[in-house]
Amino acid sequence: MEVTIDKQYPVAAGLDAAWQVLANINELATCMPGAQITEEIDPTHYKGSVRVKVGPAVAAFAGTIEVLALDPQAHTLRLLGKGADKGGSSASMELTASLVAVDAGSSTLTGKADVIVNGKFAQFGGRMMSSVSDMILAQFAEVFSQKAQALQGAAVPAADGAAPAAAPAAPVVAREFNALGLVWALIRNFFAGLFGRRS
Repeated sequence: MEVTIDKQYPVAAGLDAAWQVLANINELATCMPGAQITEEIDPTHYKGSVRVKVGPAVAAFAGTIEVLALDPQAHTLRLLGKGADKGGSSASMELTASLVAVDAGSSTLTGKADVIVNGKFAQFGGRMMSSVSDMILAQFAEVFSQKAQALQGAAVPAADGAAPAAAPAAPVVAREFNALGLVWALIRNFFAGLFGRRS
């Protein structure tokens, strides 16, 4: 099953700070719920993992990331990610993400991804996969914005030549993805929409 995702998200930081996050694959991975880079093979090839929690059980996916293009002038990243779990399910994603300045303190993150899913996760269908993707990406964008904002705040010197603002005490990292909570949210939204249409 193949799903195409095309989204735009506001970023509460200027273009330079946002680009520092987008161009750093290790930092970018921590924006995705449950994801981490486990090995840097070279500057364009990485190994990583994603943990998905379903109630008390945890599913783990292992995979690779290849940076296809990184353009500082256009503020654009293209990458290809592939992964599989022990149950035989697999997924691949080709992503193009770019940044556009809005003003000195904000920018827009635009992303387009072609996702191919095989195995048991393909049984959810395109509509369910789109809903799941929307929720995951919304959390990704929120953490991305927080990271960029923290970088911008740390880089701006205080007035009267004082020392720059301190960096945040703890790194900003996405929470682990809980599929059980997500499924409940989807069910709740479905019934809310159903009763909303009837009224």
